Amino acid sequence: MQLGFFTLEIFQNKLTKIIFGDTPDALDAQVEDESIDLIFADPPYNIGKKFSNFKDKWINDKDYAEWCQSWIDICIKKLSNTGSMYLMTSTQAMPYLDLYIRNKLTILSRIVWSYDSSGVQAKKYYGSLWEPILFCVKNKNNYTFNTDDILIEAKTGAKRKLIDYRGLEPKPYNTKKVPGNVWQINRVRYRMGEYEKHPSQKPETLLERIILASSNEGDLILDPFSGTFTTCAVAQKLNRKSIGIESQEEYLKIGLRRLNMVKEYNGKKERK
Repeated sequence: MQLGFFTLEIFQNKLTKIIFGDTPDALDAQVEDESIDLIFADPPYNIGKKFSNFKDKWINDKDYAEWCQSWIDICIKKLSNTGSMYLMTSTQAMPYLDLYIRNKLTILSRIVWSYDSSGVQAKKYYGSLWEPILFCVKNKNNYTFNTDDILIEAKTGAKRKLIDYRGLEPKPYNTKKVPGNVWQINRVRYRMGEYEKHPSQKPETLLERIILASSNEGDLILDPFSGTFTTCAVAQKLNRKSIGIESQEEYLKIGLRRLNMVKEYNGKKERK
């Protein structure tokens, strides 16, 4: 579980608000109900990773699922009536959250974020090279989805130059399409330009697709477990407002530097 905080520390500029503190406390105190257009939630996965001073391990799966359900409920309260939420967790934990959330929001897509790995793989079972993402909305009849902003190459039509004979007149297949629910996006590697010291940093390309698809310029985006603040950084580039919450000082300092919020924290400059 995340560390408890007696007070919340706030940093803010024109587009971005960073909250240093515990996620439920920060959501209750600093985020208005029905004010958020898009939520990207990437919590600890309960798989034993160490996040600075926090160990990502609950006593059992039930405790972890109940912890997730508690902040999911608060996030749903903060989501606007036309808002969307993207939710990540481990492959083994996602079924618990999927069953829980489908009674509260409409799940439109179950996305597979797929990536390769050059590291050591499992030798006695099939190693995991993907992570699940739920794409959920509050109102299935009224939500943002900017099709034209996320089109990718339709390889069959573009490269093979096939002709579609299904209509009244033959025509070439489309050369662009909306991505399917399997996203092949590389993980962030050491010495990449965007790399930060964090055990589960998400790539900017992943967040760019999500933010472009499910928000508009000027919209307000929430990341309740900000980590390296990729969500806020990409939102800033795309002229969206954002709120990022983080409980670990080590990662808070990354966010303050990455978002040009302050030149130093507690008398020390943060260097990459």
